Amino acid sequence: RVQKKTFTKWVNKHLMKVRKHINDLYEDLRDGHNLISLLEVLSGVKLPREKGRMRFHRLQNVQIALDFLKQRQVKLVNIRNDDITDGNPKLTLGLIWTIILHFQISDIYISGESGDMSAKEKLLLWSQKVTAGYVGLKCTNFSSCWSDGKMFNAVIHRYRPDLVDMERVYIQSNRENLEQAFEVAERLGVTRLLDSEDVDVPSPDEKSVITYVSSIYDAFPKVPEGGEGISATEVDTKWLEYQTCVETLISWIKQHTIQMSDKSFPQNPVKLKALYNQYIHFKETEIPTKQLEKRSIEELYKLLEVWIEFGRLKLPQGYHPNNV
Repeated sequence: RVQKKTFTKWVNKHLMKVRKHINDLYEDLRDGHNLISLLEVLSGVKLPREKGRMRFHRLQNVQIALDFLKQRQVKLVNIRNDDITDGNPKLTLGLIWTIILHFQISDIYISGESGDMSAKEKLLLWSQKVTAGYVGLKCTNFSSCWSDGKMFNAVIHRYRPDLVDMERVYIQSNRENLEQAFEVAERLGVTRLLDSEDVDVPSPDEKSVITYVSSIYDAFPKVPEGGEGISATEVDTKWLEYQTCVETLISWIKQHTIQMSDKSFPQNPVKLKALYNQYIHFKETEIPTKQLEKRSIEELYKLLEVWIEFGRLKLPQGYHPNNV
């Protein structure tokens, strides 16, 4: 029941982009049209479809969807087109889970992962890294560890400490914690796929929790595979480094602007020569050094930009690289 609810919300989150909506996961995928639309949204590929309303057309449309998945090397175990057209609950859930795994969970990248890790193991490693250091929190699964809501709040707190008061989280009830986490995450762009009452149980449905946690992973800033990026645990140190570099460079510019605007030149030729040598040294040595500093400020800003857009960092006036 819970899985059906979560998966329906997940499907609707994507179908919304093409102004479609399903009410019953088992019923509304039977003719294959919504299934094809879902795959089109997820893959960006336009697929053919049969227009007719007969069983033959329905089977044909579901087959188009299944063939498309097979082309993409998606393993479909024992799922045939008539299972979906007949609204088989178990196999419809199985198909949607396979789609979630392929399109949402397979592209997770975590530094320190080993090559043979499954997508689920990578997501668990990410959850462990993000919640490391929070008192009394240990993430070992995608079920009981999440039922009191503390884990969800810790993940959000790591990314946006301004939005979650962890001291309150430790004393609030499970329901209050879950409600708070889902509400804050929704404001940060994560569709509310879970209901508190379904998670506040001894062993919440694992696939539903994985689907939601991977949606959080998707919506929050991340370090791209092989690319440059700043993880949630490094962001404060890097931000401090950025501000210090900007302040140092600004004060150097101010100081030298004052010096340069001094129009009084010495009459003594020796002193004049010394002043000229000083200027040459400044032009050939100091300026190139400061240009390098400016470049590293720009590069650091590029990495921090995603965190500024996410609202984790507030850029003070005059601190943009263009102002330096």
